[in-house]
Amino acid sequence: MKKITALLLGAAMALSLAACGSSASVSESTASSEAASSEAASTEATAETAGELTTVNAGKLTMSTNAAFPPYEMTADDGSFEGIDIEIAGAIADKLGLELQVDDMDFDAALLAAQTGKSDMIMAGVTVTEDRLTVMDFSDTYASGIQVVIVPEDSDITSIDDMTGKMIGVQRGTTGDLYCSDTVENGGFGAENVTPYDNGLTAVQALMNGQVDCVVIDNAPAQEFVAANPGLKILDTEYANEDYAIGVAKGNTALLDAINGALAELKADGTLQSIVDKYITAE
Repeated sequence: MKKITALLLGAAMALSLAACGSSASVSESTASSEAASSEAASTEATAETAGELTTVNAGKLTMSTNAAFPPYEMTADDGSFEGIDIEIAGAIADKLGLELQVDDMDFDAALLAAQTGKSDMIMAGVTVTEDRLTVMDFSDTYASGIQVVIVPEDSDITSIDDMTGKMIGVQRGTTGDLYCSDTVENGGFGAENVTPYDNGLTAVQALMNGQVDCVVIDNAPAQEFVAANPGLKILDTEYANEDYAIGVAKGNTALLDAINGALAELKADGTLQSIVDKYITAE
């Protein structure tokens, strides 16, 4: 899936106005009018594109995800879904004049749902890889992350090199799983040294129970898990740096173009950054 502490995607457009005296008022008014017209035209173009879309469920934008990856997607106390990906998906749906529908499932199943057209898209901290590009298409990057290693505070694992010969916990189907399970020649640790779990929380619970020696997962959820489980820590060394994107069925260019158009608008007006800042505090 996934990866890392995150963020971020671009700041809102800034207008530079230079004028003096009474003419400054005229210039500012003109610039504001032009900016408003440009934004209105952009929104109108997005809405027009959305009108041409065919989605899995009419009037809805169906997103498959694995809601056990805080702060990107998680289940609230009332059973609803929240997180960075959930809010960004909601903002995209609004831009397209659609209602967001979130379908929660295992990560592998979420990927497959988007690939086979059972969902319109997947957002779950998904990283673009060569293998995934053969079976689905991806949007522009909307966030970035870092994969890290969680260990017990008294662990003898102090660096990536120390993971050799250890049992590594990962979330099944994520890039952490793929990287760690790869051969030693390709920079991995071998599949025999990796235990995949349905989600990151289960992997961390296995670490707490001594069933694995460490867990490789994205930094943002790693911070959440460590904060909730005293006795764990994150190694200072990063395992990998990655970018997140939205996955859609291969060849669904109409939806992909619409998503990219909405993302561009949300990036330009600062919405993307504000959503990330809501969940991840700059350090």
